[in-house]
Amino acid sequence: MSNANTPVTLYFDATCPFAWVTSRWIKEVEAVRDVDVTFAPMSLAVLNEDKDIPADYASKMTAAWGPALVAAAVYTREPEKVDALYTALGTRIHDQGQGGRVGDGAYDDLIAEALDEAGLSADYAAAAHSRGDDAEAWEPTLRSYHATALAKVGDDVGTPVVELEGRAFFGPVLTRVPRGEDAGKIFDAAVTLGGYDHFYELKKTRSEDPSAV
Repeated sequence: MSNANTPVTLYFDATCPFAWVTSRWIKEVEAVRDVDVTFAPMSLAVLNEDKDIPADYASKMTAAWGPALVAAAVYTREPEKVDALYTALGTRIHDQGQGGRVGDGAYDDLIAEALDEAGLSADYAAAAHSRGDDAEAWEPTLRSYHATALAKVGDDVGTPVVELEGRAFFGPVLTRVPRGEDAGKIFDAAVTLGGYDHFYELKKTRSEDPSAV
C-alpha cells in the first residue's frame, strides 16, 4: 500500500506516556512511509480541569501546564521545532523516568534542558508560567489548540489525537513502539480504518503500562 505524502498531525501532551509511545511509533513510520508529520500541542490539564479526579492526579495536572504552555508557544512561533522539543522533553520525562512530577513549575528544569537541546531560545521557558487571559499569557493559545484537537474527535477522549489525511481519532493507544516495517503496516491499517466514514472505535482492556524503551 502506498501512502505517498500522507499528512499526519499528532496532538500531544508531553507528560502523557500514551502520547509518547504513539509519537515514537510515528517517528518510526517516518522512516518507512512517505509522510508529512506535524506535532501540535493539546493539554491533559485542560482536559481534566472540570473532572472529579484524585488529589494526587490533580497535582500532576498542575505540573503538566508548564510543558504544554511551552509547546504552545513554540508551535505558534517555530512549529518546525516542536518535534525536536517534544523528543527532548519526552525522552527525559518517559525514557529517563523523570515524569510523574507534581505542582506548579515541576518540569522547569527539564524544559530548560529540552529548549537548549532543541536549539530554541531559553526565553520560551517563561511560557511555562504564563497562565491567565492577559495579552502576554499563552494559556488562551494552548486552549485554542486543545479545542482544535477535540473538535476533530469529540470530548470523550484523551491524548494523543492523531489526524491522518484529514480524519482524526483518539489513539492509536499502544503500549510498545512498533519498529521498522511493523510500524508501517500498523500505519497502513490506521489510514484504512480512519478513512472509512463510519469507523468510530476499536478497543480492548489494557493489561500493561506503556513503555517506549
